[in-house]
Amino acid sequence: MKVGHQTDFTTGNIPKQLITFSIPMLLGNILQTLYTTVDSIWVGRFLGPEALGAVSVSNPVAFVIIAFVLGLGMAVNIMVAQYLGAKKHLELKNTIGTSLTLFTLIGAILTVIGLIFHQDILEIIQTPETILPLASSYLYIYFWGLIFVFLYNTIGGILRGLGDSKTPLLLLVYSTIINIILDPFLIIGIPPFPKMGVAGASLATIIAQAFSGLLGIFYIYRMNLFHFTRDFLSPKIELIKVMLKIGLPAGAQQTFVSLGFLVLTAFVNGFGDKVVAAYGAAGRTDNFSFLPAMTFSLAISSMAGQNLGARDITRAKEVARWGATISVLFAIPISIFVYLFADTLLRIFTTDSEVIRIGASYLRIIAFTYIPFSAMFAYNGFLRGAGDTMQTMINTLLSLWVIRIPVAKILSMNHLLGINGVWIGFAIGPIAGFLLAYGYFRTGKWKNKIIVNSFYRNENL
Repeated sequence: MKVGHQTDFTTGNIPKQLITFSIPMLLGNILQTLYTTVDSIWVGRFLGPEALGAVSVSNPVAFVIIAFVLGLGMAVNIMVAQYLGAKKHLELKNTIGTSLTLFTLIGAILTVIGLIFHQDILEIIQTPETILPLASSYLYIYFWGLIFVFLYNTIGGILRGLGDSKTPLLLLVYSTIINIILDPFLIIGIPPFPKMGVAGASLATIIAQAFSGLLGIFYIYRMNLFHFTRDFLSPKIELIKVMLKIGLPAGAQQTFVSLGFLVLTAFVNGFGDKVVAAYGAAGRTDNFSFLPAMTFSLAISSMAGQNLGARDITRAKEVARWGATISVLFAIPISIFVYLFADTLLRIFTTDSEVIRIGASYLRIIAFTYIPFSAMFAYNGFLRGAGDTMQTMINTLLSLWVIRIPVAKILSMNHLLGINGVWIGFAIGPIAGFLLAYGYFRTGKWKNKIIVNSFYRNENL
């Protein structure tokens, strides 16, 4: 089955394939990050620190709601890659239909939940009173577009599993352009549009994501990957079981990560709106700095998945090692750049000198942790490609909830350190996460989790 830009990763030069496959995804991730970054620039510069803080607080709240389903979406990517490598085309086709129907239904349910409870969550995490109404208006509009968020991410997972990273990039190019054009019209009220403030930033993002998701459906329909038939759209119980077996740990991991960052955001909220704004602005820089590591992790999952489906364990392990090496080589200059130019980067988002000072302190403490973070993501990406999402969940729980959050809380209570204690706690987590991921990779226990295990039952791996 040859579709679109599908790529066979079971042969060829591994580092060349990793970089070639990753470049469109990296560009796509940059564009996706621009959604919220452009919002922050317009909001921070034209509406002030309180509005910037509102957007900063809203994003982790939104991610708590969508994180679980995005984790389930990782299962789709893994299943497509392994079924393609194993040449099990019926299971591949049914996986696509089942995932699209399932995630659309879940998206509708979570839309209702988000609309009802978004303000309660903001109050639980101690959002400052000066920010609460703005954050509430941002989230209310955001949750109306959840189905489109899920739709695009599901299609992206399907295409990456097939080895196609170019089409998701094109979808994002179109939608990002729409978002950038709409932002000033809706945020500051360029006629004939009314001034909507932070709500306008949210509406611009939703319109852009809706365009991206619907265009993605049209694309896979044209490529004969989508059919408006009962057989195609009816969820297959056996595939849902496989999806849940892989996706539940991945979804739980994403949820625990988002909840963890929500807890950390609550720590930050306790230091006042200036610190909240600084954390939000510095977090935008963080988001860009993490993109290469996150991109290579996705590439490793797809490439390892195809090779494990094709029963080539040796080549799959080489994918992990090359992925970790390349990811770290990208992280080193990024760490140096962020450390040296922290103040300059923050001036993109705000002119407030106190916000810049606090944010620069965060960036200089966290900058060199991009290196272990990159290696951690590479090996966790491999484990996901093998279908061992339970272990990646365990790695995350230990590094975030057992190490990063307690350390950040303890150090934040030190009057000499203050908010810097939270930043130091942030920095420790990626180091622990790398050690856990690499140590488990060396054990080889992930071989027992490969989805197409029927191929392996009688073989000594």
